[in-house]
Amino acid sequence: MATTTPIESLTPRRRPAWQQFGIDCLEEVIHGSLAYHVWMSALTFVMLLGTWAYSVQMREGLIVTGMHDHVSWGFYISNFTFLVGVAAAAVVLVMPTYVLKDYDFARAVLVGEAMAVAALIMAIWFVVVDVGGPARLWHMMPVIGLFNWPSSLLCWDIVVLNVYLGLNISIPLYLLYSRYCGRKPNKNIYLPLVLLSILWAVSLHLVTAFLYSGLPARPFWHTALMGPRFLATAFTAGPALMILVLSLIRRNTKLDIPDATIEKLSLVVTVAAQICMVMLASELFTEFYRSTHHGASARYLYFGLDGHHALVPWIWSAIGMNAVATAILTVHRWRKQALLLDFGCLLLFFGILIEKGVGTIIPGFIPEPWGKIDEYAPSWVELLVALGIWAIGCFVFTVLAKAAIPIELGLRRFDMSKPEPVEES
Repeated sequence: MATTTPIESLTPRRRPAWQQFGIDCLEEVIHGSLAYHVWMSALTFVMLLGTWAYSVQMREGLIVTGMHDHVSWGFYISNFTFLVGVAAAAVVLVMPTYVLKDYDFARAVLVGEAMAVAALIMAIWFVVVDVGGPARLWHMMPVIGLFNWPSSLLCWDIVVLNVYLGLNISIPLYLLYSRYCGRKPNKNIYLPLVLLSILWAVSLHLVTAFLYSGLPARPFWHTALMGPRFLATAFTAGPALMILVLSLIRRNTKLDIPDATIEKLSLVVTVAAQICMVMLASELFTEFYRSTHHGASARYLYFGLDGHHALVPWIWSAIGMNAVATAILTVHRWRKQALLLDFGCLLLFFGILIEKGVGTIIPGFIPEPWGKIDEYAPSWVELLVALGIWAIGCFVFTVLAKAAIPIELGLRRFDMSKPEPVEES
């Protein structure tokens, strides 16, 4: 005898919202223009190249890097220090939008959060490759590892880094999902997390600065300005990168970034860059007006020491780039021109990358406490691994932006008109 199908089972089904959210995001990521696929392929190639270089390091050990007993923190930790600042700079967009109710930043805040996530992932990867391999990370895990809590500043740095990463993932994910479902986000859920992320962003970079200035055998880092300089450089390089990224997004997507957003960000960059130059002048006066043996690292960095001057061209190039960029941004008429603004932001980004990375970390080890000068230069392995990690960050940011922008524009929405899934009896 033939059986009939119940009318209810013929009702069209739909996936739950969270499943459809993931599928729609994935579809946005895997589809795109030819230029998009070329960009992602190039990043994949660079990541594979960095993976191969890292396999060499894993096989041979850290001996293949340029680091040694006297300079134990090199190119990896220099990049880590810089990227922590870039991640902390997301607060420049978060605070005006959610706390001060300045909605000129609303369209850009998710881009800033995506940039913070990418920067934090890169920062964590630089720590992983610096300790020699992922298998050694168990030493940093609570309970099972040698987690010297709470006296070790490194432990504090690990905690704030991972908590800040969690905040920067959960907040925009909740806001995007709410927008995707067509409902208003609950302030009681996201606003406390936003306020915590603002506090955490400042703590993140201050703890990193204290990690260096708390080492008694390294007088180059013994300055009360270390924390403030870290914050000032973070609020210079981070927003400068945001301006460059937002300019690219404006030219290549339909996301409307108001001119007011760029103008306000450029003002933040200008003021922060001016503060950086004042702090640099204060540091130079302190180091060289009354020259003592504690200033040996500063003399090595800026003028060379006993015939050793590997970092001198780098630091003066960085200072030159920062000075030119600050001059460009200070003149209001020049700052209003898009090309000059982008050029100034580009100079600031690379200038601070050199000054804050190579120019801050490496001289702290030269000369070593007994006076021996043993210079450091990154090996090809370090350079390729670092390039691969930067490619990972660019890949992550591109994926996050590609998935978020259509939702922000309203091009991806969960269709509430379709019936709910029918459960089979």
